[in-house]
Amino acid sequence: MNVEKIFAERTILRGRYIDTGLLVSIILLWGLGLLILYICSANYAQRAFGDPHYFINRQLIMSVVGLVVMGISFVTSHALIRRSLPWIMLVSLVLCLLCFVPGISSPRNGAHRWISLPLVGDTFQPSELVKIAIVLYLANWFDKFVKNSEDSRRSLFPPVSILCLFSAIVMGQDDFSTAILIFATGFLLMYVAGARLGRLVPFMLLAAGAMVLFVFSSTFRVNRLIAFVNPSFDTHGYNYQTSTARTAISDGGFLGNGFGSGLEKIHRVPEIHTDYVFSGWAEAMGFLGVLGYFLVLAFFAWRGYTLMMESRNKFSALTAFGLTTCIVIQSLLNCGVVCGALPVTGITLPFFSSGGSSLLVTCCMCGLLLNISYRNSVEEIDEV
Repeated sequence: MNVEKIFAERTILRGRYIDTGLLVSIILLWGLGLLILYICSANYAQRAFGDPHYFINRQLIMSVVGLVVMGISFVTSHALIRRSLPWIMLVSLVLCLLCFVPGISSPRNGAHRWISLPLVGDTFQPSELVKIAIVLYLANWFDKFVKNSEDSRRSLFPPVSILCLFSAIVMGQDDFSTAILIFATGFLLMYVAGARLGRLVPFMLLAAGAMVLFVFSSTFRVNRLIAFVNPSFDTHGYNYQTSTARTAISDGGFLGNGFGSGLEKIHRVPEIHTDYVFSGWAEAMGFLGVLGYFLVLAFFAWRGYTLMMESRNKFSALTAFGLTTCIVIQSLLNCGVVCGALPVTGITLPFFSSGGSSLLVTCCMCGLLLNISYRNSVEEIDEV
């Protein structure tokens, strides 16, 4: 038995290759996400809807749709994606603006992040789509128009303007965390693409100033910031969610409380099936489970960044970097919030949190990454 063949990083698919490591990490994240979502949501689903499987059934349905989306993004040629970019950007912009239109917008808790989908009786969060659109746009721009540092100096204004425009619109939806995620991903992508740090810093400082003004323009956001700085502030209000999440994490100990105990008491954390699902994972699985999650995430990141290094053209390389970075940063942001290391925001944990928009866009990102790994192997000849 050839051990090297068993643990090969790639698997043949119709004479070409996909990255087995990347595929396995995606399947692991998806499977673990379904498992812990059931553990975290069953109690609340039983009380709210009379069905402990309510959220997991919805997530399974969206997973099937997500697999279709992943398949489409996997087989779509890069040439078609690049030709369609103007439409992708336009649709993303229009959908984001529809969040402010009464009757179409579906506001929750003062935030205008969603639009109604009457035909399916659900909502969609356009800012999720922006994450993909920005990565594809910047990757295409720096591949098509920027060939050296001099081009970078002259060509920074259009991509920076587009990045700031979408970040500002998403921030105006009261989705501060996603706006930061989009801006951070775009900034890092431009730097990796060859833009000099000195030319990016002024834009970064302006954006940082705008974000500070945005935070201090709302009493609600200021109180959240105070709650982060002072954990004893309003423990039954602004700090309640973080406090209960920390308690759940500490109760997990080293080995965790197990699935059964989690079903009985894990419901004490508000919104645990969405933004705070990681606290449920930590309580049920303990430190070892948390470590296991981060190892899987690190493995996913390693395979994603390996795709970047192996890509045959700049567009594929920058796309692989941007999509991988977006998923990894979002995951770390969510975990940081749940652990109390970052101020409270409304950002989901990819593959784990209940929510159709997040899952569909994450599946699309993963489909594009698998697309890149498949096309990287064209004309390569390896023995199997």
